[in-house]
Amino acid sequence: MNVRLLAHTPNADRVCAAAGRSCYSEKPSADLLDKGDPQRTLGKIVGMGHHSVIEHAVFTFSADGVSRALTHQLVRHRIASFSQQSQRYVPLKEPTYVIPETVKADQRSLKLYEEIMRRIWDAYGELAETIPAEDARYVLPNGCTTNITITMNARELLHFFSLRCCERAQWEIRELAERMLALCMEVSPAIFADGGPPCVRGQCPEGELSCGRPRRVRP
Repeated sequence: MNVRLLAHTPNADRVCAAAGRSCYSEKPSADLLDKGDPQRTLGKIVGMGHHSVIEHAVFTFSADGVSRALTHQLVRHRIASFSQQSQRYVPLKEPTYVIPETVKADQRSLKLYEEIMRRIWDAYGELAETIPAEDARYVLPNGCTTNITITMNARELLHFFSLRCCERAQWEIRELAERMLALCMEVSPAIFADGGPPCVRGQCPEGELSCGRPRRVRP
């Protein structure tokens, strides 16, 4: 998996803090951009539930080497924009797929997994010689790799991190979320100061389904 931050709102912490302060000031946000501590301002305003102010910050990521199983989960986050590699127009000549660690850990499972993948790609290649690739792709597995471009505003990212950084999230999308969070914290530490699963901020909401391992410190 390779995750990169392609672009983001410049000075996102200050922009959002200024937007928040402008709600309680006679001055416009342009005059408040360099005033005060963004982390203190956002901590107070967002803590009051005024989350709309961080929608002014937008972040765009590139992710490759991830599975279709992951992207099927990812695109359920609807307040976002996605551009994914097309299996209609990009022929998959070489078998590239994600292997779960549980499969790697068991030799019998790994042998079976790789044999099935080889047979699938053989079938795909043979079909693609006689029918359109858009139809041959129907035999491809959830595990085949893809690349995707992701754009979310900061409010949706915090929601995404709250759900997908949790230990109960599926392992691959959790890894993606944690890498995205680390990149966000590098450029916008104020906005993402409390980013991560709910247990970073307080009590786990999962009840009996809780993993029982509260994460007070992010990875």
